[in-house]
Amino acid sequence: MLKIYNSLKREKQPFTPIEANKVRMYVCGMTVYDYCHLGHARVMVVFDMVYRWLKASGYDVTYVRNITDIDDKIIKRAAENNETILQLTNRFIAAMHEDADALGVLRPDHEPRATDFVPEMLDLIGQLQLRGLAYQAVDGDVNYAVRKFEGYGKLSGKSLDDLRAGERVEVDSAKQDPLDFVLWKHAKPGEPAWQSPWGEGRPGWHIECSAMSSQLLGKHFDIHGGGQDLQFPHHENEIAQSEGAHQCTFVNYWMHNGFVRVDNEKMSKSLGNFFTIREVLKQFDAEVIRFFILRAHYRSALNYSDAHLDDAKRSLDSLYFALRDVPPVLAPIDWANDYAARFAAALDEDFDSHGAIAVLFELAGEVNRQRDANLSGLLKALGGLIGLLERDPQVYLRGSAEVGGLDDAAIEQAIADRAAAKKAKNFAEADRIRDELKSSGIILDDSPQGTSWRRA
Repeated sequence: MLKIYNSLKREKQPFTPIEANKVRMYVCGMTVYDYCHLGHARVMVVFDMVYRWLKASGYDVTYVRNITDIDDKIIKRAAENNETILQLTNRFIAAMHEDADALGVLRPDHEPRATDFVPEMLDLIGQLQLRGLAYQAVDGDVNYAVRKFEGYGKLSGKSLDDLRAGERVEVDSAKQDPLDFVLWKHAKPGEPAWQSPWGEGRPGWHIECSAMSSQLLGKHFDIHGGGQDLQFPHHENEIAQSEGAHQCTFVNYWMHNGFVRVDNEKMSKSLGNFFTIREVLKQFDAEVIRFFILRAHYRSALNYSDAHLDDAKRSLDSLYFALRDVPPVLAPIDWANDYAARFAAALDEDFDSHGAIAVLFELAGEVNRQRDANLSGLLKALGGLIGLLERDPQVYLRGSAEVGGLDDAAIEQAIADRAAAKKAKNFAEADRIRDELKSSGIILDDSPQGTSWRRA
């Protein structure tokens, strides 16, 4: 049985969907004002793995991952670039899709943009006001009255008194309480605005996800995911909004992936220590990045460095070597097979991709020992369930000329020249060619079937 670590209950729990054999899952997506970094890549890859495994387990999954296409940062960046907000967001949405596609991330079933759901947000704010949970302040903003929602802090484990002690009282604040958060921002000159019962303005960030998730998945759904940094205040505020308005449980299972860290600090744009996906793709194959993310358990911290990615490449290479040397025979997965059963057991234990990948390495070792094409086929099939090992081994191992320098034709010619030198017993020349290729990052593998090559 699948078990999920539920952040709300702080423990692993057996997964029971609200509706038999169906799963409704919402994941907080990107705010599109810049290129995605590796922290975003982790969210995309982790929940893509979750999505794939739920479907492989026989569930009918509806996966929603939203796009925030209006907020302060977007407005500021568009003004700096002297372009419209739509031009900016469309450009970075396209870039996000390019990055996600490169990483083998399947498109979610729905990818709503916040600006398409403003009427639903207004309706939700209206319901909160009717229930006495929202008020319009003297500055025109509509705020959520946090202290009026019983249970605020249950996701993050923060009490109102602790939160209040950590707040500085704002001078001349229009809020009734410093803990209150904005639902609707009054219009400022030059900023985009929508009509509302409270005057022109635009939605606050938190209300977006409550409105989009309830519209696409219903008032009560199975799984809500996102990065650990969203647990408070964003997800806490979503609970307050959704449960306050709808008077029912919002989400059954809350999932949060761990941070990507650089020098023991969280990778983020605000700290300026981030690496964009496309920057890293200039150095490393996209599947190596995906493998690097998945070989750590999704809830653990992930430490980024070139050395760790180099190690991930060597590890992934070894799996592809097994597939190259023992061409797989593909067949439906036999879940009674010990390797398949242990692979499934790992993923059923809170989506433990680290444990599942450990099984792949054991299986690859058995493939190399037995030279069994059926086991090689099982290796490829199991890897494919989490978006790995889906390429032709030679294509993967040969990599890209952008990284290796020499193009394929030049490498093949050098190999032919080396073969001719060996045939002529000019072994010094053959060794020189091998060493020259190696210095260019090209590794030769000799076997009875001939010479194959790959980029280091």
